[in-house]
Amino acid sequence: MQIIPALDLLGDDAVRLENGDFERVLFRQPIEEFMGRIVATAPPLIHVVDLQGARDGDLRTDVIRRCANVARDTALQVSGGIRSVDAALDALSAGAARVIVGTAVWDGEASLGHFVDELGERLVVAFDVRDGQLAVRGWTASSGLGVDEALERCVRVGVARLHVTAIDRDGTMRGPDLALYERVCSSGIAIVAAGGVRDDDVDELARVGCEAAVMGVGYLTRLGLSLNE
Repeated sequence: MQIIPALDLLGDDAVRLENGDFERVLFRQPIEEFMGRIVATAPPLIHVVDLQGARDGDLRTDVIRRCANVARDTALQVSGGIRSVDAALDALSAGAARVIVGTAVWDGEASLGHFVDELGERLVVAFDVRDGQLAVRGWTASSGLGVDEALERCVRVGVARLHVTAIDRDGTMRGPDLALYERVCSSGIAIVAAGGVRDDDVDELARVGCEAAVMGVGYLTRLGLSLNE
């Protein structure tokens, strides 16, 4: 079970939002400063989310490069504003080891299949769930797809990995939605869990079949640190 620390970006800062709400910023710190703190803990992979890019639909390769310069040998999993295969390739060229794509892949099954064909294992599909439906555009809109329909589509086109977030748990430290993760793990696709994950939840996520868990506040908590330390 891999633990992946998260770095959420808004403007030039690392931030933490509550429930993905841009008006509820719990914490801010300059990107390089917070990235340096995470790198110092020697994780195998860092989850970088450009919230601004996700909301606005613009890939910020300069921000990816800034993160990669601090991360150096630490691999980055990057998302936010990747709306085409070309943009995904640009993100990879800027320093990402793999990319998470949500909005663009849910335009239709053909779109999803195109991303899979072009990116293979470097693609992680964002599976962001609110009220039983997949959310897109930085969680500000619904895709109109239910969990089961979206999952079946992923299986058909051969998606290798899903990044599954229970949006109502994100930034709350209330624990993950285990029923959701058990449901998506039954597909046989590798699952990265996110949203409210605490140190005590890791064993349960492994039990239901998750490959990895992304932790924001929870990652620092398991190291005995606070956001501001």
